[in-house]
This record gives sequence, structure tokens and C-alpha cells, in this order.
Amino acid sequence: MLKGKVALVTGSTSGIGLAIARAYAKEGANVCLNGFGDKDAVEKERIGIEAEFGVRAIYSGADMSKGDQTEAMVEGAIKSLGSVDILVNNAGIQFVSPVEEFPPEKWEQIVAINLSSAFYATRAAIPGMKAKKWGRIINTASAHALIASPFKSAYVAAKHGIAGFTKSVALETATFGITANAICPGYVWTPLVEQQIPDTMAARGLTREQVINGLLLHAQPTKQFVTVDEVAALAVYLTGDMARSITGSIITIDGGWTAA
Repeated sequence: MLKGKVALVTGSTSGIGLAIARAYAKEGANVCLNGFGDKDAVEKERIGIEAEFGVRAIYSGADMSKGDQTEAMVEGAIKSLGSVDILVNNAGIQFVSPVEEFPPEKWEQIVAINLSSAFYATRAAIPGMKAKKWGRIINTASAHALIASPFKSAYVAAKHGIAGFTKSVALETATFGITANAICPGYVWTPLVEQQIPDTMAARGLTREQVINGLLLHAQPTKQFVTVDEVAALAVYLTGDMARSITGSIITIDGGWTAA
């Protein structure tokens, strides 16, 4: 379905981003990976994608908190792979703290990586998409783009911002064969979620079991974590021709969390 296309997925060395990148490669797209992680492990994953799916896979270690590096990553992918037809702004970090104790440097870092990086990457990718009259921009938001949780002020603010940014880009590109949508997962079992559990335990005075079953899964009526493969399948669908009229949408995949 995506043979000849190029997909750039930020934050794709693990979790949701890696699942999306692999799903695109399975459909025939060449991919550009991005993110932090062990150098040897990342290279093993890159080589594995090429071998398993018969596509080209490159890697950029660009720091998504730096606008110039983000734009250079897009330009590098275009130079190496010929284009960026599909852009998935997925990079994200989390920090849990009462707002009065929230370190300003953590606020700045979360907003930079979770929100501003999407601006810089989109800004760099859109001219090429417009020239080809085809493009797909998918922003990984969160249920927190629609509702709030305590102790996550920066993350919630950034994800609400992503929702608004997605809608504006969709309106600006609607006549160029480009769509822009945001996927809003609930709690997905990823390293990001796992890493925030100790902080939430400390912030709320809860045990690990209480955080997982009484707080995280309590929010989702299905009482199950969303899987990375479910999110990836939605991302693949949004790139297809049958999704060409879906743009400016904030799409939840949250086990019913935001239905309440």
C-alpha cells in the first residue's frame, strides 16, 4: 500500500513510534527512525527492518528539543530517501509533579519535545508534500489532549496544544492532498508509561499496584492497556486512500476513557 512512500517517525526507537515505523515498513514504505537509545540496539533494529521488509531504513539521532536539529533531520531524510511523504510526530516525554514543585526546566523540555518539535518537523516537511500534492501528517497526542489529569501540567498543556496545531495544519493544507490528524491513545504499555509509575507512586503516595489498577486502568473502562500494534494499525489506515477525507480529526483510541 505504501510502496514508494517515505515515512519519518520521531521517537521511534521504542514503544508506539517503533511499532508505527515497522507497520509502515511492512506496507512497503522506506522509513527514517529517530530517538534516543543504545547505539548498537538502534542499529540492530534499523538493519532488521531492512532485512525483514525489504525497504530502506535510516536513523537520525536528532534531539527533538532542538528546532534546528529537528528541521535538519527532515531535510536529511529528504536528501537520503528522496522525500518525506508521511510525517509522524510521536516524540514525547513525561514528568509527574505538583505544579508548584514542577521544575521549570522540565516544563520547557516537555513543551519543546512534545509540542514544538511537531511544529519544526511539520514546517520542514510541508513544502515537499505540497509539491507532490500528497502528504500525511499524524501527530501522536493522547487522551490528555482532551482531558486533564493532576500532576501532569506540562504534558497536558503540550498535548492540548498538539490538538489545536493539528487542526490548524489540516485547514491550511486541505486543498493540497495533505491530511493532518492526531491519534489520542489512552494508557499504552510503553517505556514512557512504565517510567512514570514510580513518580506517580511518590506524588500520590500509592503502591505500584494501586497506580496500575486503581489509577491508570481505572481511567479505561475496558480495564486493559491499549497496545502499540493497535495504535500502529490506526496510523496505517490514516495513510490510505480511504482516509483521504479524514483530516483535522482528533481520534481517540483509549478503551472508552474519554467517553465518560
